[in-house]
Amino acid sequence: MRTVRLRVWFATEDPHRDFQRVADFGLFPSLAEDVRAVAVHPAPSPDVQRDSDWAVNFRRGVMRWNEWESVDEARLRIEFDQTEGDFAEFHGFWQLMPVPGGCEVLFEVSYDFGIESLAGIMDPIAERVVKRVICSVLSGLFGDIHVLEGGEALVDLAGMAQR
Repeated sequence: MRTVRLRVWFATEDPHRDFQRVADFGLFPSLAEDVRAVAVHPAPSPDVQRDSDWAVNFRRGVMRWNEWESVDEARLRIEFDQTEGDFAEFHGFWQLMPVPGGCEVLFEVSYDFGIESLAGIMDPIAERVVKRVICSVLSGLFGDIHVLEGGEALVDLAGMAQR
């Protein structure tokens, strides 16, 4: 199983408002080229978490999965776990943390394709796609972002800087 961790900073005065923007996964296809579609299904009640269907470009094809999401506005945290799809395992979280002058976003995902013989080829490609998507989404939402951790293997994106 591979774990990808990315920590990004951006300037803001209202991390709670920004959390709402990050939690709006339906916007992601308009912000990141690799995200073909996200269909978010609202929770039927406050006690039941929402789920969403994803389609993301991967190599010459498309990865698809459904995930449940626990959106905790008080803690500025979103946890997710695949319920079905192309991964053998896929789970992680988004965590926003207010800091002086802005906000840090920690994104972490662990995944396994379930094909051990191809892990050496597929895992690094998936890591680059994940990091590119997260940085595209965050720069699309908030403008200039600064990668604090996990910036290895990232292509240079407009509006993104290493710090």
